[in-house]
Amino acid sequence: MINDILEFNKKFVADKGYEKYITTKYPDKKLAILTCMDTRLLELLPAALGLKNGDAKIIKNAGGVVSHPFGSVVRSLLVAILDLHVEDVMVIGHTDCGAQNMDAHKMLQKLKERNVSEEDIKLLHYCGLDFETWLAGFDCVENSVKNTLDILIHHPLIPKDVRIRGFIMDSVTGELTPVECD
Repeated sequence: MINDILEFNKKFVADKGYEKYITTKYPDKKLAILTCMDTRLLELLPAALGLKNGDAKIIKNAGGVVSHPFGSVVRSLLVAILDLHVEDVMVIGHTDCGAQNMDAHKMLQKLKERNVSEEDIKLLHYCGLDFETWLAGFDCVENSVKNTLDILIHHPLIPKDVRIRGFIMDSVTGELTPVECD
């Protein structure tokens, strides 16, 4: 598959297919979106929000969550806010999320089945990584969005003038439903 992609890329560059995507690193709408890496959202999310290339910074991970208050998601948002002039942040969960009901114990078992040694797994515990939290999913998309909103809204490093709102997107229709932080 990767070789096919590389061949396509050579043709894309040679045919100057990139020209219609040229923009700057600064998001035109001063917007950052934290959402899920779900494949259904790849084109649906920007289309449903009326976004084009260059409009927003989009940060994706499994579930569209902040799993650690000082992890890569918050780091990326701080770069977007402080260096790239983002003023608004949207947290967008979605229906039928694959991270919903993810089980840490089953994930650990799958690692072992893929020949990751018990020794290597234990090393991560010594680094302070809690697998139970890190590999766990969530039961309710709305509560997951609320939890992420709470972390971001009350985060000591995120300036209080940044507007942060939460939503759940229907993964079929693209309809947004607002989620309010308690």
